[in-house]
Amino acid sequence: MKIQKSLKIALNIIIHSKLRSWLTIIGIIMGVASIISIVSIGNGFQKDIQKQLGGLGSDIITITPGFDKASECPGPNCRSRPGEQSQSTTNKLLTDKEVQASKSIPEILYVNPQISSTKSVYYLGETVNLNIDGVDPQIWKFITTSNLESGRFLIPSDKNAVVIGNSIAKEVFKNDIALNRQIKIDEKPYTIVGVLKKAGGFSVDDRKIIMPIETAKEVLNKNEREYDSITIKVKDQNQVDLVEKLLEEKLFVVRHVNKDTKDFTILSMKTIQEKVAAILAGFTLFLGVIAAVSLIVGAVGIANTMFTSVLERTKEIGIMKALGAKNIDIMLIFLFNSGLVGLVGGILGVLFGILIAISIPKLGVSFGGGDPITTSISIQVIIFTLIFSMVLGMISGAIPAYRASKLKPVKALRSE
Repeated sequence: MKIQKSLKIALNIIIHSKLRSWLTIIGIIMGVASIISIVSIGNGFQKDIQKQLGGLGSDIITITPGFDKASECPGPNCRSRPGEQSQSTTNKLLTDKEVQASKSIPEILYVNPQISSTKSVYYLGETVNLNIDGVDPQIWKFITTSNLESGRFLIPSDKNAVVIGNSIAKEVFKNDIALNRQIKIDEKPYTIVGVLKKAGGFSVDDRKIIMPIETAKEVLNKNEREYDSITIKVKDQNQVDLVEKLLEEKLFVVRHVNKDTKDFTILSMKTIQEKVAAILAGFTLFLGVIAAVSLIVGAVGIANTMFTSVLERTKEIGIMKALGAKNIDIMLIFLFNSGLVGLVGGILGVLFGILIAISIPKLGVSFGGGDPITTSISIQVIIFTLIFSMVLGMISGAIPAYRASKLKPVKALRSE
């Protein structure tokens, strides 16, 4: 019997067992649609976060005092040496020595020493505790990833001038803070010369007041030559890993420490982006696997349908064998039947999954009241689910098809 003939008979079986076949197909549709929509949401969420993290600058490196040994080996595959415990250090702050050591590396473009603390800020009868950063006004505008909504950045001649985050200007106080208005810190007035543009959920400056570092030392009562962090901009983002290594070597010498007594942390946005991407990819895969369970349930439905179909057509199988049909012909008919059930379910499931993925952004659905969820449909996932659903259908129908092919013509013809 030709393959075309077997395929035609398999299709005819589906057509003449509509309700049972379509109930099985619906199970496949739900599984495939779940996979397509979940993976699309996961991919879109991953791209959104990567985009926001990318806006923080993949060429930025931050040095902070203190080091947690547990952070060197995160994750379930980490194995500590016997008797070794997680230790953290919070040693001396950064100084001019670390700043000069950083500036000596040719691959570094800008170095911005920074001090930070919290202070009470007064504006029009309200007092709120806010974060204050002291920065080098000559460098900060070149190293920050924030953009201005109005006004200007700090300049070297500024003393009692500040730049504020968008949330401080429009959300923190009952009254909006306009450009050139004044706020008070420790009863001293400071003029708003710039307001930063509203950024995404990962903006680091949105709720900060930025002022010249010399002024901040007085306001925050900081030591003259000690810093809470050093922010570095690399000339070429492809050299971030190299610069991190060079910085570590320099700081070992300057701070008189080694890997065992390390008391500082070097962190780049590139590293954060890579870690977040790995976590999100794993999370999306996890959700996809959960959705795939419904496909397995659909496969059980296909197997059940095929067993029933074989029982119902026992006499027909006997007639075909009596007319010369071979075992392989009978097996192909039922394999094609189960494969078609899986394929039809896969195609319809893909269409429903794409429809769901397209509809979600238009509905304005969001996580925690943030920006609306975006989705990203993967062609590879669509192809995989189509092939997987068809193969799964054929595998589910393999045993019933084999049993059908082994039926004896005489016994088959005698069955009721």
